Amino acid sequence: MRALRSLRVLMPLLAALLSGSLALAKAPTPVATTPTPPVPLLWKVSDGDNAVYLLGSFHVLRPSDYPLSADVDKAFRQSKTVVFEIAPDEMDSPSLVLQMGQAALRTDGTQLDSDLPPAARSRLATWMDAHGKLLKGSGVPPQMLQMFEPWYVGLMVSMLDMANLGFDPKLGLDRHFAAEAKAAGKATAGLETGAQQIAFLDGMDHDEQLQFLEEALDESGSSRNEIEQLHTAWRNGDARTLWDGMAADMKRHYPKLYQHVDVDRNDAWVPKIEQRLAAPGRDDTLVVVGALHLLGSDGVVEKLRAKGYKVERICSACTAR
Repeated sequence: MRALRSLRVLMPLLAALLSGSLALAKAPTPVATTPTPPVPLLWKVSDGDNAVYLLGSFHVLRPSDYPLSADVDKAFRQSKTVVFEIAPDEMDSPSLVLQMGQAALRTDGTQLDSDLPPAARSRLATWMDAHGKLLKGSGVPPQMLQMFEPWYVGLMVSMLDMANLGFDPKLGLDRHFAAEAKAAGKATAGLETGAQQIAFLDGMDHDEQLQFLEEALDESGSSRNEIEQLHTAWRNGDARTLWDGMAADMKRHYPKLYQHVDVDRNDAWVPKIEQRLAAPGRDDTLVVVGALHLLGSDGVVEKLRAKGYKVERICSACTAR
């Protein structure tokens, strides 16, 4: 399974980009509905008085992924605050997509093709021909992509893949709980800013950016199986498959990217979560972040366990099996 495909699927910025252009993509592929809620990737971390619930998100979902588990609903009800990777107000702001475009804009007078090997140039041209109408309708004529860095074009390619498979950013766990928190009058916050997430992508070196785009082009139109495998693993609460298919593969093949996209960010989040655990009185918090950040020895779950906090997975469906 491609590591960078996994990264794109789980980046909130992809959901932001997709949300701005979803109406221009093909109608979602019909999917069978199911009454069985997804098995949650949900952990409870607690100290003497406070608890933090850690929920692994898939940032784009389908209508059939709802309703959610009763475990997740209970964690939400018991939490006074809901924390996301990016605060909902910023995530929903049109300026976030503009910031992405500005960060990715080439400023040296060159075009994207000048960065690409011949085979990649050919695949990009083929992809632009196939998606020309959608791109024009979104206000991004195909040739305008030549003005951007490879990472941004890779996100654009994945954006249309997601929409064509029936995934909707408005149904992702982040957007779902942002809306639920607003309706319930709960406070919300972000662990980082959109600018920081953009910097992680824009900070990839030249070779990493080319890999990012080339994988997206290679997989476009034939990536259904991999995306469906990731989605099925998330629905099944299958932490091992997600780890093997996402984080372990990225750590092995793209160690620098894994370090600054996953490990460095996890390390920055842990103290912020600890502050919520240390707050006086009873003030439980639900933290909703990409599932990648909760898994493995570098994940937030194990980092908090190593600090001596009580950590338990909350999964009634797992117990029933």
